[in-house]
Amino acid sequence: RLQLKQDRQLIRSRWHSARFVVARVTAPEVEATTERQPVNLAFVIDRSGSMNGKPITLAMQAVEEAVRRLKSTDRFSVVVFDHEVDTIVPGVFATPEAKSRAIEEIRRVGARGATDLSSGWLEGCKTVASELLELGVNRTLLLTDGHANRGMTTLEELEHHAAELRKRGVSTSTFGMGDNFDENLLQHMAQAGGGQFYDIATPEQIRDHIESEVGETLEVVARNVTLDVRFPMGVRFESLGAFHGRAGDDRALIDLGDLVSGQEVDVPLRLSFPTGDKGGSATVMVNVTDRDGVFEDASERVSWEFAGDRENDEQARNGEVDRIIAGIYAARARQEAVRLNRMGDFDGAREALRSTARRIRGYAGDDPELHRIMSELRSESEQFHRAMPERMRKQHYAMSRHHMRSRDVEGKARRTR
Repeated sequence: RLQLKQDRQLIRSRWHSARFVVARVTAPEVEATTERQPVNLAFVIDRSGSMNGKPITLAMQAVEEAVRRLKSTDRFSVVVFDHEVDTIVPGVFATPEAKSRAIEEIRRVGARGATDLSSGWLEGCKTVASELLELGVNRTLLLTDGHANRGMTTLEELEHHAAELRKRGVSTSTFGMGDNFDENLLQHMAQAGGGQFYDIATPEQIRDHIESEVGETLEVVARNVTLDVRFPMGVRFESLGAFHGRAGDDRALIDLGDLVSGQEVDVPLRLSFPTGDKGGSATVMVNVTDRDGVFEDASERVSWEFAGDRENDEQARNGEVDRIIAGIYAARARQEAVRLNRMGDFDGAREALRSTARRIRGYAGDDPELHRIMSELRSESEQFHRAMPERMRKQHYAMSRHHMRSRDVEGKARRTR
């Protein structure tokens, strides 16, 4: 279902007004006993020299356990890469015999060489695309602990290819391991690719995150979910969450990726309205679509009325929307503070958090949740005012990103049950 919640219902007739809407999309719940659609997965694993030892061992063990969970109607492949790419398990159905052979191959893999991330990832996508499932989930899972230093290396190139592959039916999830990977690159690849990004702080977490990702993939109930927003000409539109989207003069399309059983996603929107005649109105239409028609007829509208300054100043606010929007701006501020701290701009990092706290204070009133967010930002601003360990930066970045995608601190889907 789709629910729309607005922070206020009036807009100013003589001045531009910024208003916020939260679109809450909830996927249907499916009983665990219901026969699920098959999946088609490629496990793409970085075997470069920096993965040597426990990381490569645990990565392979995690993939091995994930393979064991697949049914004979599922397909999978395994690709490993350093400066070279090897498909050690071509796309096959997950029969007991195929899984046994695959596990034998996986256990032979060792670490070596440099990091040609793009070639390894694209080879995995190729194995998925060669046997696309019409009714199932087609996804590449990329595990890496480094930067792209061979082949395609820029964020723009990799993000573009991730988006194009998603249009063709192949999504991408990324797993950053250790402290040296490029979290901005992996986040944008997953965002454009319709998948998830995971920060793996310790080797022991590899198994849990792979298990979570594969488990969610097995529970997908709606594929390629898109929020379609239509607004009047002259309105400036912005999607505040960490979702890939594109906007025109009167319409925006926001990609939510695949949703699992009972998943709940909040999509925060900011709209800036031009002036208008008192008593007039402005309406925004929102529709949810997906590849298989699960969200058929999920459409809602929300309207504002043009009014004078006094009526606008005295109107009530929606506390729930204020809290959601404040949380989003706090998450965005933390990601900006991470970037500035890494650059050595400690004053700028502190100010990014403090200015957001001041902005929230302007409408916080006596709301305890808003005051909690403000207090956390002020406290964290002192942490960011000095050089931080890289691991702490990555934790802040990943947790903020998960929050902006309506997920818990570990990146797991938020559910109604």
